[in-house]
Amino acid sequence: MTEDRLPLAELLAKAGDGDFLRSVAEAVVQLLMEADVEGPIGAGRHERTGERTTYRNGYRDRSLDTRLGNLQLRIPKLRQGSYFPPFLEPRKTSEKALVAVIQEAWVGGVSTRRVDDLVQAMGLSGIGKSTVSKLCKDIDERVNAFLERPLTGDWPYLWLDATYLKQREGGRIVSVAAIIAVAANTEGKREIVGLHIGPSEAETFWAAFLKSLVRRGLRQVKLVISDAHEGLKSAIRRVMGASWQRCRVHWMRNALAYVGKGQQSMVSAALRQAFIQPDRAGASQTLRHTADQLRAKWPKLAAFIDDSEVDVLAHMDFPVQHRVKIHSTNPIERLNKEVKRRADVVGIFPNEAAIIRLVGAVLLEQNDEWQTQNRYMQTEPMAELTPHAIEVFPPQIATAAE
Repeated sequence: MTEDRLPLAELLAKAGDGDFLRSVAEAVVQLLMEADVEGPIGAGRHERTGERTTYRNGYRDRSLDTRLGNLQLRIPKLRQGSYFPPFLEPRKTSEKALVAVIQEAWVGGVSTRRVDDLVQAMGLSGIGKSTVSKLCKDIDERVNAFLERPLTGDWPYLWLDATYLKQREGGRIVSVAAIIAVAANTEGKREIVGLHIGPSEAETFWAAFLKSLVRRGLRQVKLVISDAHEGLKSAIRRVMGASWQRCRVHWMRNALAYVGKGQQSMVSAALRQAFIQPDRAGASQTLRHTADQLRAKWPKLAAFIDDSEVDVLAHMDFPVQHRVKIHSTNPIERLNKEVKRRADVVGIFPNEAAIIRLVGAVLLEQNDEWQTQNRYMQTEPMAELTPHAIEVFPPQIATAAE
């Protein structure tokens, strides 16, 4: 007990210092941890007892932002097992990334009033560039390792979708596209395999992203599922040598835009008949018949169906057990919503690195969660995905390897 009082006595002697309260808080919290860690150890410091289960193994530093300022804590480490003080909450990577982005914006003087309020609410009024740099470095290393990891095995299915975020650039606020790639392998597992930021969705942008996936090991892609982008379709031909499935959900919305609201339900029901057919031939025949029936009243809709039939029915060439998962970008929509939920807190990102930091952290956590779940797709039908079973575009290996 005497040893516990000494640090406080020394602090009381420094009562004139401006950091007195912060120093007292640090000492009190440290004493609480030193006492609390004796429980998992089963013994006090230097105590010999048969109930001891492990030994101390140094400390790890942890800062705690409070109204009194930034407290520098030393959390005890154990040789076996781990200890984390109950009054602290372990931060998820995405939470730390969010704090880092907010801090970076605030330090740079480009944050909005809402971000300022968040900074103050978290007790971060005294943050500096060095603090931000240290936090960002730790997160960036983990996120970059995840986004640049090698991809092994075969990946028959690839989903691509874009969400748009706001970023400051040269004194202006611009909209940038954040492309997220999700793939399923022959073991039925899905993984987030890539993230790319760019000013537009032109062919060069898509091609650069797809080439980066190929360089990391993404191979044997049989079907790419996305919304309708001519640049992407051309890039898939050139780089992946795979079929392209136009997202059926987006396709339906585009089709119904040619019809008045009062008749959209009827037209939608007619179009859906094609998608419940057992094979590609039946689906194609039904869709053409529907287009002919609608042609007199809605010629633009019929022309739209004629032009997009091949793309929206591409999934019908694949195993029936997989079709419910590969006909649209729905598997990635929930992921995009989570990204937007975190991004909306920031509002305007200070730079591209901040976007990658926050979005990458969200993707990293989601990918880890997916790996603890059951298989996303049945593996038995994967054997049907042979090179000769499905008609795909001829791959251009030389182009992909550039």
